[in-house]
This record gives sequence, C-alpha cells and structure tokens, in this order.
Amino acid sequence: MINKFFGFFVRHIDPFLITVVALLLSIGMVVLYSASGQNFSRVGGQLVNMGVAVTVMWVAANIPPQHMARLALPVYVVGVALLVGVALFGEVSNGARRWLHIGVTRIQPSEIMKIGVPLTLAWYFDRYEAILKLKDFAIGAIVLAIPVAFIVKQPDLGTALLVTSAGFFVIFLAGLSWKILIGIGAIVLASLPVLWGMMHDYQRQRVLTMLDPSQDPLGSGYHTIQSTIAMGSGGLFGKGWLNGTQARLDFLPERTTDFVFAVYSEEFGLFGNIILIILFVLVIGRGLYIAANASVLFSRLLAGAVTLTFFTYAFVNMGMVSGVLPVVGVPLPLISYGGTSLVTLLFGIGILMSIHTHKRLVKG
Repeated sequence: MINKFFGFFVRHIDPFLITVVALLLSIGMVVLYSASGQNFSRVGGQLVNMGVAVTVMWVAANIPPQHMARLALPVYVVGVALLVGVALFGEVSNGARRWLHIGVTRIQPSEIMKIGVPLTLAWYFDRYEAILKLKDFAIGAIVLAIPVAFIVKQPDLGTALLVTSAGFFVIFLAGLSWKILIGIGAIVLASLPVLWGMMHDYQRQRVLTMLDPSQDPLGSGYHTIQSTIAMGSGGLFGKGWLNGTQARLDFLPERTTDFVFAVYSEEFGLFGNIILIILFVLVIGRGLYIAANASVLFSRLLAGAVTLTFFTYAFVNMGMVSGVLPVVGVPLPLISYGGTSLVTLLFGIGILMSIHTHKRLVKG
C-alpha cells in the first residue's frame, strides 16, 4: 500500500533532474542564510516559496504534454488580457507598473508569459508542422512581440529579455532560416541608434555603466563594482561560509536576489563556482536530451525553449554580476531569493519531466 502511494507521487518525476534541482535548491538555502545576515525569517519565507514551487513542479510533471497543448492558447489570451489590465489599472511601484490586484492578492502577469509564450508558439508550429512557411514565422514573431511590447512598457527589461528569449528559441528551433536570422541581426545593428534613443535614461545608464562602472562609483556603477570586488576577493577556495565581508559589512546591494552569486563567489571561490556551473550544465544537458528525444514537434520545441531559457537565466545573471553584461534584474535560477521566479523555473522543470516520463510510459 505504501509503495503504491509513493509510486503514485514519483511516477512522473525524473530522478536525474530532481537530484540536481535538489542540490541547487540546497545551495540556494545555504547561501541565502549567509546573504541575509542569518535571517531565519528570510530563510523561512524561501522555504515556503520552495514548497509552493515544488508543488507546482509536481502538478506540471503530471500533466500530459497533449493537455498542455490544449491549454496553450487560453493561457496566452488570459496572459495578454492581464498585461492590458496592468497597463490600465496596474499598481505603480518604484516608477514601474508591473503588478495587478485581483481580489485579495496581486500578481505579476509578465511572469505568466515566460511559460505562456513558448507554450503557445510550440502549439502553433506543431499544428502547422507539415506546411510551415515564412508567414508562419512572421505570425510567431507577432505572437511574441505583443506581450513583449506590454512588458517593455512597464518597464521591466529583465522579464522582457527572458520572454523574448523563450519565444525566440521556439521560433529558431522550429526551423527559422539562418539567412533570415542574419538579416534580422543586420537590421537590429542598423537600428541601434534608434533603439538607443527609445531607451529610458536608467536603461542607457546601465549600458554605460557596464562599459565603465568607475564613471559613477557611488551611483549607477556601485552594484557592479561591489559585486566584482566580492567575486575577486573569493580567490580559489573562498573566504568560507558566513565569512564574506562584502555581504556581512553591507557593501553588496541586492545580495539575496540579483547579486546572490557575488555572495556565493566570495564565500566559496572559483572552486565553488565551477561546482555550481557544473550543476547548471547538468540541468541544461538533461533538458536538451529530453528535447532531442521527444516524440512530437510540440514537445521538442517546448522542452528546448524551457531548457534554453534556464540557460539564459544563469548566463545573464552571472554576466551582469561579473560586469560583462548590463544589470537587468534577472535572478540566478534556483539560488536567488524570490517566489515568482522560483515557481516559474520549477514549472518549467516540471514540463521537462512531463515530456520525458509520459513519452516513456507511451513507449512501454
């Protein structure tokens, strides 16, 4: 009886993925305890977030991919409707309009689109797989552009980047020609002066800060300077857990969220960074394996997009903390404090598990 009960809960859980994810979540809790100044309340809050996220992952893992395909368009339509609601009635905080009150709570609809956009695009390209033409890729670009335009308007550059990446990966994996990609790249390069003029002042400042943080060391360059100091001072093996001076002396900003990687680097050094990167590579490698072995186009596109979006999270966060990319507010996956991103990421992991385990059951 106990074996059947246990088997019911784990039958759609991929052992390899859950093991690596558990290791990353454990590292996240260890680093959070130090980064928060040994704040048990903060750690307890993240444990609650983790419980919710793991539950969402389990639910996603138990939804067959064909059922996800049926939900794709409704999720997209609801997500865009909520983004319109944010634009009209959203709550303004720190100069950005990103949240929408619905009854007793508030939500950030842009997070829904991190899954809604690749889900919808994968459904669309799967539906027209046999007759895909250039116009289908154009329609896909429009489907992607609509929510991204609303998110950029909020403004939320970090989320807009992640949603754009997720959608682009689906369009690319669906078979977009390299000639078209090169053409788009040329257009983007030619449009940079125009795009620069359309950017907000703080966004332009982030780019300038990336190029030379020392031009404003106590202002816009402060985050980058302090994070690179923390990373460099960690050396090969770090200063030891709870011994990072940049975080403990309160020099490092946003140390539990966007810049938690700097805390980790200072305390565990290059050796610790290598271990963390290996764990990320294992998740990405497993995701790509699942995508490559998926039985239908919808599953391949969705698994590929989820996996490469996870890569984007890690690459952008590490890049901005180390000063090689602008600061855009992207968390380190499964490590940074926060409920919304954790739920989104583990929902994606659940999708990978669903694609892999349901395919395995069908074969058996």
